[in-house]
Amino acid sequence: MSGRLAGKVAVVTGGASGIGAGIARRFSQEGARVVVADVDVALGEEVAASCGATFIQLDVGEESAWGQFEETIRSTHQRLDVMVNNAGVVSALDITQVSVEDWDRLMKVNLTGMMLGCKTAIALMRALPAGATGSIVNTASFTSYLAISDVAYTTSKAGVVGLTKSVAVFCAQNGLPIRCNSIHSGATLTRILEKAIETAPEEVEAACNNMSPMNRMGTVEEVAAMALFLASDEASFCTGGQYAVEGGTVSQHPRM
Repeated sequence: MSGRLAGKVAVVTGGASGIGAGIARRFSQEGARVVVADVDVALGEEVAASCGATFIQLDVGEESAWGQFEETIRSTHQRLDVMVNNAGVVSALDITQVSVEDWDRLMKVNLTGMMLGCKTAIALMRALPAGATGSIVNTASFTSYLAISDVAYTTSKAGVVGLTKSVAVFCAQNGLPIRCNSIHSGATLTRILEKAIETAPEEVEAACNNMSPMNRMGTVEEVAAMALFLASDEASFCTGGQYAVEGGTVSQHPRM
């Protein structure tokens, strides 16, 4: 353990599984006091217990829930240094299938929830005893660059880019040393995907591997390593950036 986040308080939304759980575990290993936030109480408490973190139930799409969450962080930890806005959902619906209700439901989590997370983070980071500072890390996707037919998901992840840049510019122009960056992961071998592949035909795993010119999927640990860098003081001059962890997927011409 190198302690790259020693003394820092970090929140990871959507931290009950997948990439969020991996980030929570890595941050804990690096000395942070981690708060796992998720709607799934059972899984969230399990992840928190596994890495010495704490768990707070949070529906990121509800503004009132964020208000209560902010007060809990203030009273329990008295500070916030890192916010990882990772909570997200998919719809698997294309433009001919999606309803306004489907669209609004997904956007409420993937984009409105992320905006509220950024807003809450800035409020807490501005109040740090030694002066405003901190890092906001927003989880986007390779679909921010290359579309899939899930129209709401693709649009939301493209929106994360604009949100991230706007927050970064606001903080910089207002003299706030609060950084905001986005991570763009490709096909990542989470436990859920791993289990799905076990029962799927062989060609499904091959297709997932072939998405990247490196001919493999990424790991949760690789995405967590990028989140760690952006959360740490090593990334002190990085803001408004898009950091790809997708094995070159968006660099490869599809015909090659």
